[in-house]
Amino acid sequence: MVKLTKIYTRGGDKGETSLSNGERVAKDDIRVEAYGAVDETNAAIGIACLYVSSDTKKMLQAIQNDLFDLGADLSTPIEDGEEDGESGKLRITDAQVTRLEQEIDQMNANLEDLTSFILPGGSEAASYLHLARTICRRAERCAITQQQQHKINPSAIKYLNRLSDLLFVLGRFVNDMGKNDVLWVPGGTR
Repeated sequence: MVKLTKIYTRGGDKGETSLSNGERVAKDDIRVEAYGAVDETNAAIGIACLYVSSDTKKMLQAIQNDLFDLGADLSTPIEDGEEDGESGKLRITDAQVTRLEQEIDQMNANLEDLTSFILPGGSEAASYLHLARTICRRAERCAITQQQQHKINPSAIKYLNRLSDLLFVLGRFVNDMGKNDVLWVPGGTR
């Protein structure tokens, strides 16, 4: 378990931070960018939690917990010879990805088919969920860049991809089952 007794350490005053294994890296290292974008996604979801039902809040809080797992995963280098799930290190699992897929399918079964792209908005909850979705997409792009430079857990990228889908569907779901979605009108302001 994590125990924080002192919040500032002065260790980052020269533009560096530590990965979970103690390795010092620049604060703009792609690994830090990736788990930082995951943290931003988590914060946006925290705002969305203020505007949703208790059942939806429970689902989002489970996701927030997953996002801390994901941040730990992305900040923990995979060692040579490490097999998926065998290292004892905290890693995102395919079971977490599957849970998101099941939640997406449950919500999407109640929504009308889309006939247009939708604009972020409709309600406060949906607006914040769409904000979280766009931040999540940035986290996914950062994780893909991280994957090009460092070995990472493939389930981490799957999770981010599925989470952005869930946040989209959930945005529609909280918009009165899509009835309050704001549809894009191509060329509508010309």
